[in-house]
Amino acid sequence: MRKKTIEDYVELIYILQNKDEKVHTNNIASALDINPASVTEIFQKLSDEGYIDYEKYSGVTLTQKGKKIAISTKKKHDTLKNFLTILGMDEKIANVDACKIEHVVNSETMERLTKFVEFVHQKKEGSKWVDHFKYFYETGEYVECNPLNEKKCPVHGSKQQ
Repeated sequence: MRKKTIEDYVELIYILQNKDEKVHTNNIASALDINPASVTEIFQKLSDEGYIDYEKYSGVTLTQKGKKIAISTKKKHDTLKNFLTILGMDEKIANVDACKIEHVVNSETMERLTKFVEFVHQKKEGSKWVDHFKYFYETGEYVECNPLNEKKCPVHGSKQQ
């Protein structure tokens, strides 16, 4: 099986398993809008490769191996989605793109993105430079603000009045 397929399925099972103890073919089929028979085939492959415990008609649970991949993939997904929303992306687009990127991103890149997202979220109100980036993105204009001209700054001036 392809890495992307494994990661997508175990991540979805992990998310659904947190709601119910066992995940059934129909849960996956409706979540992905696919035929239950296709899910049964995937379950058999995931079981053969040691990612899930599968008994026909009883549902599945993740093995430790499957859980480890699911948690790792979900963390990557959440970090990437947060990163993209920091950049101002629509949440739905960020979610779709994160799902694509999570399978191909280099671990060193992921580590830096994780630290970046943690850094940005340390400050509750956001960072002024994030506001400056959003302004630059929207206008193409780079603005330098300092404490002496901040009230006249087009990025922050209107917020402080």
